[in-house]
Amino acid sequence: MRIDEVETPALVVDLDALDHNIGVIADYYRGKSIRLRPHGKNHKSPQIFAMQVEAGGTVGGICAAKVSEAEVFADAGAGNVLIANQVVGEDKIARLADLARRVDTTVAVDAVVHVEQLSRGARAAGVVLGVVIEIDTSMRRGGVRTTQQAVALARQAVQAPNLRFRGVMSHQVPRTRPPTREQRFAEGNRWITRVLEVKRGIETAGIPVGLVSTGESWTYDVAAMHPEVDEIQGGTYVVMEVPYAFMSEFRFAARVMGRVVRRLDAHTGVGDVPIDAIGAPNGVPTVDSPKGIEVGSIDHHGVVLHGDAIGSLSIGDPFFLLTHQQDVTINRWDRYLGVRNGVVETVIEATARGCIN
Repeated sequence: MRIDEVETPALVVDLDALDHNIGVIADYYRGKSIRLRPHGKNHKSPQIFAMQVEAGGTVGGICAAKVSEAEVFADAGAGNVLIANQVVGEDKIARLADLARRVDTTVAVDAVVHVEQLSRGARAAGVVLGVVIEIDTSMRRGGVRTTQQAVALARQAVQAPNLRFRGVMSHQVPRTRPPTREQRFAEGNRWITRVLEVKRGIETAGIPVGLVSTGESWTYDVAAMHPEVDEIQGGTYVVMEVPYAFMSEFRFAARVMGRVVRRLDAHTGVGDVPIDAIGAPNGVPTVDSPKGIEVGSIDHHGVVLHGDAIGSLSIGDPFFLLTHQQDVTINRWDRYLGVRNGVVETVIEATARGCIN
């Protein structure tokens, strides 16, 4: 069907923009040793993951936020998985061990208790789990804070039965928003250099480090300047979001389409997109089209629109919203529509949607 026939609200993805975004990193990494580990949370779709792998420049595996997310992509053919979070609890570690029976599996640790629990669970299941030490850079969330902590933890991991110490990982976000290119490179280099300092500290202690997984969409090119970096965990670039508009080489691919359901006056209207359809953790969405309209508020009933262009809209006319956090938006939908030249070309199943454990 044509896009103007679509029932709203609907999450639509511009396939040309999607192809372009995937191609940017694939082309940039062609001929380089660094590789992309696509982050599944940013699209939730094995179909898009397959597009990323086919384009080239990837590790052939997935980065997942949760065990359940990793399970979906493993079932869909991911060659390996990295769960870039700590996993605790007997039941969940048993699922992690079962995952390791099917696919090469690595998980992040940042404390001795993680190593002990993972080792116990892997030994009981008769499998080997890979572990990487998470290093805190800018997130102030998980991750060791000092090189000494990392070295001590690496020693524990090397000695733990049924674990294979693989290396280090980190994830960071830009503190300057939006950064200039110079600020982006300076900040990205600072965080990556910190990770490499820890890596070298572990090696100085006599422990080989086989994997450095650090970086993300905003440092895909910065990380490529460091020969010791093996992979980046990139996700936002695929469909993009408003706060990442400073990465101008990528295009906005995802939009939530709605329709005007009421006009209050010549400058105010109401649309049928509720907060449930897009999320708004970083502020209200941005109207992509028509121009001359902005979002005043959004709740579970719909969205209030303001602007001079409201006067030119009729009840039932479409509008398109850009998200300020694409992974939250994607996770609201079981499936979304791939559109090219105004025509719905495919339905993309988000089978990893809702995988929170």
